[in-house]
Amino acid sequence: MIIQFENEINEVQKEAILNRIKGLKYKPTEVKTQKGNYLIGIGKKDFDIRSIGAMPGIKDIHIVSDDYKLVSRKWKVNPTTIDLGNGVMIEEGGFQVMAGPCSIEGEDQIRKTIAHLKEQGVSIMRGGVYKPRSSPYSFRGMGNEGLKLWYELAQEAGIKIITEVMQVSQIQEMDPYVDIYQVGARNTQNFNLLDELGKNTDKPVMIKRGISGTIDELLYSAEYVFSAGNERLLLCERGIRTYENATRNTMDLNAIAVLKEKTHLPVIADPSHGIGIRHHVAPIALASIMAGADGVIFEIHEKPEEAFSDGQQTLNFAESARLINQLNQTFALRKSFNQA
Repeated sequence: MIIQFENEINEVQKEAILNRIKGLKYKPTEVKTQKGNYLIGIGKKDFDIRSIGAMPGIKDIHIVSDDYKLVSRKWKVNPTTIDLGNGVMIEEGGFQVMAGPCSIEGEDQIRKTIAHLKEQGVSIMRGGVYKPRSSPYSFRGMGNEGLKLWYELAQEAGIKIITEVMQVSQIQEMDPYVDIYQVGARNTQNFNLLDELGKNTDKPVMIKRGISGTIDELLYSAEYVFSAGNERLLLCERGIRTYENATRNTMDLNAIAVLKEKTHLPVIADPSHGIGIRHHVAPIALASIMAGADGVIFEIHEKPEEAFSDGQQTLNFAESARLINQLNQTFALRKSFNQA
């Protein structure tokens, strides 16, 4: 069960509720986030929630059968909206584009990418300053100094940034310069990192699906962050590893529709990693919109053939401009279908 406490609940009322939950042989866990104060009850005994719901200090109570309770759509009436400030929202019924290079390479690259995004009306830039690479000899990012430079230039231009955090020790130094943290596919089940992103920041966190992870495992990962105190969460479908080797990954468009049914969190699609082949990125991105995605994140570079990483799946600026126009048209089409 999920109990949402009233904001003005006092300790006497809270203790009475805890004792009542324990009397039902349920294990209570209190969760306090930047948006609310909750009590999660885990148990098997059936009972009438009305017998508890009327107790002083309780704002609302829900029975949620899913093990991932806080991120489940079964209890939250209004879907989660991520407000990044300056009118930049990620929400159900809307659509956001996040685009940028795989790796942040230097000031000139940052400036040119920002100029392109502003020309296309895009408000969120992606990029990596800490890069998890399969080979230890590949470029692994500019680190926090690169992040500071990027953030300064983005702030001047009114652009929000999303970048990957790889370990707990990076959170504190990155926090002043990040608008959205990204948890990459390799870290989706790094539960220490997820815990700390719940406890030590109120910045939004986008969690990518694991390389071979199930939909439920992605939702469990989000539950870790929420239960630790941060409910500003997004989920990202980025393809999974299967026996198919014609593409980098197998983009699971099914997951987008299923996640929209299972969770109140926004769902983002990553076609660059999902298929990993430059000339197939656009159609997969468009298909993601029709599947219900609340946004698309993809890789761009002025000259993909010269990119330090992932050039094979990266669009050039002309291709990016064309895709963004098509995304806007496709989103308008989806809205017309939903209104029909």
